[in-house]
Amino acid sequence: MEGSLKELAGYRLERAREMLSASKGNLEIGEFKTSLNRSYYAVFHAMRSANALKEFDSSKHSGVISFFTKEYLKTKILDRKLADIIKDSSLCREKSDYDDFYVAGRTEAEEQLKNAEHFVQQIEEYVESYKN
Repeated sequence: MEGSLKELAGYRLERAREMLSASKGNLEIGEFKTSLNRSYYAVFHAMRSANALKEFDSSKHSGVISFFTKEYLKTKILDRKLADIIKDSSLCREKSDYDDFYVAGRTEAEEQLKNAEHFVQQIEEYVESYKN
């Protein structure tokens, strides 16, 4: 079963990488709101990747975030500073997706992409070194 969980984690990491690529592409063409959205989803799929190793998934974003925070950040398996990236990327996505008059800027989109890249890298390193 371990191999299949690690394979699932790898598949979800690939989704995270796709979201990073999309975020970068959106940033390059000035679609800052969409870039913010894709950066958040890179973080989200990376969390789902780590959660897969503990046989957990949720249909709700709050469930994914809550489990990840409890299992990986509060236990200090991963750096607790990753919580700030989760919080910021989630807030940016919500504003860019749902606030009709929200104006996203290049600097904000660049920062969120950089943070998402760091987050995904941390999860990649963890998944790669994972042994049950």
